[in-house]
Amino acid sequence: MSELLPVTRIPRTGLPPRAVVVGDPFRAERMAKRLDDAVEVAWAREYRTFRGSWQGVEVLVSSHGVGGPGAICLFQELTDAGVRTVLRLGTAGAMQPGIGDGDLVIAEACVRDDGVTQQLVPPEYPAVSSPEAVLALAAAARERQAPHHRGLVWTRAAFYPGLLPVPMPAYVQAGVLAIEMELSALLVHGSLHGLTTGGVLVIDGVAADELRETTGYDPHREVVAAGVERGMDVALDALVRLG
Repeated sequence: MSELLPVTRIPRTGLPPRAVVVGDPFRAERMAKRLDDAVEVAWAREYRTFRGSWQGVEVLVSSHGVGGPGAICLFQELTDAGVRTVLRLGTAGAMQPGIGDGDLVIAEACVRDDGVTQQLVPPEYPAVSSPEAVLALAAAARERQAPHHRGLVWTRAAFYPGLLPVPMPAYVQAGVLAIEMELSALLVHGSLHGLTTGGVLVIDGVAADELRETTGYDPHREVVAAGVERGMDVALDALVRLG
């Protein structure tokens, strides 16, 4: 048997039991630079993994790419390697007034529209964060004085619209805070495997255009970059709290 797992190429054994996961391999690299004694463990396809320490605690930072079907490959192989706590740091579009660019959204649960968990569990099965993860993320956000919100998130597989109507108005009316692409896959995977899982998302634009005028989607703005920086610290702080 190979000492490396087949998709991500991370080692089967010897890794820390706590991880923060992000979409972008280069965001994983930027986050790893915050760690003490950071080393790159593996990089295969979109899956890039670093290990290091934060506040004296060993952690992993891994990237999973775009979309739930690919991301769940990382989640499964982290689990196979012995990781038991996984927090996702991502970006999302706001769906409610009062949620600003760069704000954090801490997910209590997700709408499962991710394109993969429908093939794993019945449609009635929920995608819920571990309560202790929600509380740890909220406490870390308060300590960092990071603007944040708690509530429901919509995980949707399609980024660009097609011919079918997008049910945005109904979810806005139902109070869903933000839309992203991978978190519900992590939460369902976590429930199925007894993991501690959660997510904190940085708002990088407005998904519901009717909420305010917008000049178009541009996630590469200073206000978003500052929010991501805060989100990195909040996620790592919460990960240590969950020890």
